[in-house]
Amino acid sequence: MNFKSIPSEFEYLSWPEVKNISKDIRSTIIWPFGAVEQHGPHLPLGTDSIFVDEIICEVFKLIPSDTPIKKLPTQYIGFSPEHKGFDGTISLSSNLITLLIKEVGIQLADMGFKRLILINAHGGQISLLNTAARELRSVAPKLSIFPCFLWKGVDGLSELLTKDEIENGLHASLAETSLMMALKSKLVGDERPCEGIKMQIPKGWSLEGNAPTAWFTEDLSKSGVIGNSKGSNKELGNSLKSLLVNHWFKLIMNLMKSDWPNQYK
Repeated sequence: MNFKSIPSEFEYLSWPEVKNISKDIRSTIIWPFGAVEQHGPHLPLGTDSIFVDEIICEVFKLIPSDTPIKKLPTQYIGFSPEHKGFDGTISLSSNLITLLIKEVGIQLADMGFKRLILINAHGGQISLLNTAARELRSVAPKLSIFPCFLWKGVDGLSELLTKDEIENGLHASLAETSLMMALKSKLVGDERPCEGIKMQIPKGWSLEGNAPTAWFTEDLSKSGVIGNSKGSNKELGNSLKSLLVNHWFKLIMNLMKSDWPNQYK
């Protein structure tokens, strides 16, 4: 079968096409994860989901069509208890998210797929997806699982963003607002809050760092923003988009060109 004739979206394939692709020793599925949660008064609830979906779709435009890799529908609703104090936030339990990943992952493994990339854009569920990946591997040992965070390990971010933004822009701040302006500007409101970055944290402790605390957004902010969204602009957003797309394209192609794990040689 000619892979060039079939789409990148898993749900658009026929079952014989899935069967043919899954036989490849490098067959891979990407499953994007986001969230439906408050992102301040100026960004949509689905910000994280929109980001990961848009970036991965752009990545697939660069991937050669005969590459045995497909994309599952983006999981929009995630684990967001830290934002429950704000209307619009919908959060699934950690147990349900873990069960979802395990059930889908087991079925993909049974089909014959060799690798599953969980590409997540919501910072509040990084640890959860890492744990779920381990649990899935324990029941589907022949499936390699890669729990990844969209913003992690991306070279060049420090050249586009200030140190303050990188350290304190935790939610709906400069980077996220700018990226949404580049991707879907009509969804961005006019307000530009700056909040939640002057907390007196005990020395040596942090919100997200070496010694973090399990914070809730309402502990830090009335607007839902943690950081400074002032100065957000479409030009920065386009630069962030290019950086993210190029990073994940290179990373995914490095994997697709490899025989990892060696047991599948």
